[in-house]
Amino acid sequence: MISTIINMLGNKCPNCNKGKIFEKGLLHFSFSFPKMHENCSNCGTKFEKEPGFFFGAMFVSYGLGVGEALMTYFICMPFFEETFDLRIIPIIGVVILSLTLVNIKLSRIIWIYIFKDYSV
Repeated sequence: MISTIINMLGNKCPNCNKGKIFEKGLLHFSFSFPKMHENCSNCGTKFEKEPGFFFGAMFVSYGLGVGEALMTYFICMPFFEETFDLRIIPIIGVVILSLTLVNIKLSRIIWIYIFKDYSV
């Protein structure tokens, strides 16, 4: 379980744990959309199983965004007098926007790992 999480965060292929899924690392910042490899360079696993495969990753990305928003809220809450202070909302927005590209990559990696081919 821990090795799977480490491989996910390391941008590794779910089958061989050696090839990279994205061309750049998970935390590499760029203003362009992240580029994925079509196949694993080591074992040849195809990452996009069918057209539209990554539509489900949008739900994973939504869950990551909600988790980040909740964590940001609970971290910021002690610094404000009221429980539901409206000044926390822009902070949450900045955190979610700053982690958007990481969420795109991580949600696709999680989605690929969910549908890992266990017969190989």
